[in-house]
Amino acid sequence: MIDVVALGEVMLRFDPGEGRIRTARTFQVWEGGGEYNVVRGLRRSFGLRTAVVTALADNAVGRLVEDLILQGGVDTSLICWTPDDGIGRSARNGLNFVERGYGIRGALGVSDRAHTAASQLRKGDVDWDAVFSAGARWFHTGGIFAGLSDTTPDVADEAMAAARRHRVTVSYDPNYRPSLWAGRGGAEAAREVDLRLARHADVVVGALSLAGTYPGQARVGADEVADALAEVAGLLPQAKVLATTLREVPSAGVNDWSSAAWSAETGFVTGPRMPGLQVLDRIGSGDAFAAGLIHGLLSDTGLERALAYGTAHGALTMTTPGDVSMASLAEVEALIAGGSAHVSR
Repeated sequence: MIDVVALGEVMLRFDPGEGRIRTARTFQVWEGGGEYNVVRGLRRSFGLRTAVVTALADNAVGRLVEDLILQGGVDTSLICWTPDDGIGRSARNGLNFVERGYGIRGALGVSDRAHTAASQLRKGDVDWDAVFSAGARWFHTGGIFAGLSDTTPDVADEAMAAARRHRVTVSYDPNYRPSLWAGRGGAEAAREVDLRLARHADVVVGALSLAGTYPGQARVGADEVADALAEVAGLLPQAKVLATTLREVPSAGVNDWSSAAWSAETGFVTGPRMPGLQVLDRIGSGDAFAAGLIHGLLSDTGLERALAYGTAHGALTMTTPGDVSMASLAEVEALIAGGSAHVSR
């Protein structure tokens, strides 16, 4: 039985290490994707049984992605395989080139993901009642998948509605990417889709991006977070939990990292503060936060403890390369308890 199911695109990430994309001669390859990273973290770090619903072109590159997913312990039985035409004319697999950044040079992502198999998923392609009747407890998707094409919001809508019919807890992360919406209505269109889908969700991660009139408009100061989450709660009256990471970026290698959340039961609560956090690779840290939060909520630890799991897991994910978490539950709990970077022997 699967505990948590995610819907999203899984891409190959090409990492030039400490170098630049434009001058690289070698890359390390990882798998990654906003929604997938969450279930990967829940599987490897927190021991939950997870699966991803996605689509891949059936060629050697798609099978490489599958192999990486399998190494991460995530169930691949729900992957939709699209026939390969030999050159990717009709469908292809997404690629993501990412520089980690250093000092004053920020991280850089160059995605190559148009016309992918996942972007061509349509309503009716997946038997969601069959997916959720198998006993899943949680379903997660987000704005990256919804932003892939004009058809993917309907797929997410269909999936979330089916999850609710089966009494599966639903989470949604707006996760706005300007590149996905360029030429397709921009931030205003993204917000319309996010609000449409987030109204299905019990838990909204990254909820601060729904404050203001379009994603990224509101620059929320530390003393304004509670009011901003209250504003979002007014837009999403059915949401049980609204959560967000809080990050200041003095440099690519040093971030001030924390979190906050709201629920009708607890009101506004804050997570652990981690100022001056040393960062190797920040990509995927928000997804790791979501994984830790979901683990805590599924374990009935209470919202404050769930925030601590999310914050610590996100912090540890920033200490290793690649999108996906390499942290163990023991390491997460040690950090929550005030652990240090001393050598463990």
